[in-house]
Amino acid sequence: MTIPLPPDCPYYLISRATLTVTSHLKKEFTAVGISTIKPAYLGVLLSLWTENGLKANELGKRAGLEPSTMTGILDRMERDGLVTREPDPNDRRANRIVLTKEGIDAETLATKVVSSTLEKIFGTIPQKDIETTKSVLRTILSNCGKEELT
Repeated sequence: MTIPLPPDCPYYLISRATLTVTSHLKKEFTAVGISTIKPAYLGVLLSLWTENGLKANELGKRAGLEPSTMTGILDRMERDGLVTREPDPNDRRANRIVLTKEGIDAETLATKVVSSTLEKIFGTIPQKDIETTKSVLRTILSNCGKEELT
C-alpha cells in the first residue's frame, strides 16, 4: 500500500479533525470562564459526573485511557482543583477519584459548551453520515486491539 498525500490520508484527516475540534473546545471553555476544564479531561469528567468516586483503574477503563496516561491526567486535574484522590476504604492499594466542588459545579456549563460546540461542528452533517463515521471509528479501535468504549 502506498501512503497517500495528506489530503487523502485517513490518519492525517483524523488527526487534523481531532486537533481542530480540541482547539475549538479549549477556546469555548476559556470564553465561558472554565479554562481549568481541558478537552483531555472530558472522558474522566463525563465518567465521574455519571458515577463519582470510581477507583482509578475503573475510571481509566471507562474514559478509554491507558494507566500511564490516566496518572498524568489525574495529576493535572488534581492540580487544577477538579478532583482529589482518596484512599479506598475497602482496598488499601487503591484510590477513589472524587470530584471537588469545582469539578461538580463545572458540569452544567462544560456540558453546554461541549454540546453547543459539537452541534456547531457536526450540525450540518447528516445523521446517517455521523453514524457511519462512528461505526468506522469503532472498527478502527477494534482493529487496533482496543475494546469498544461503553
